[in-house]
Amino acid sequence: MDNQERILTIVRKVSKNNQLPGPEESLFDSGFLDSFALPDMVGELEREFGIKIPDSDLNPRKFESIARIQSYIESRM
Repeated sequence: MDNQERILTIVRKVSKNNQLPGPEESLFDSGFLDSFALPDMVGELEREFGIKIPDSDLNPRKFESIARIQSYIESRM
């Protein structure tokens, strides 16, 4: 499973939406995530990828889309 698939699995787990978002689709504007789901998703990303995401990075824009999450995760690994 590649990083994008792992991220999609996490987004689907914390989202109430069972559809798959496009790589550049806004997860917040499209209703996949909201501000309440963001901390849950960040915790799952930390566990899945073995990284620590500092509180200063908890900005929804960093986690706007699957592509942005993937870029961020890969920069932390």
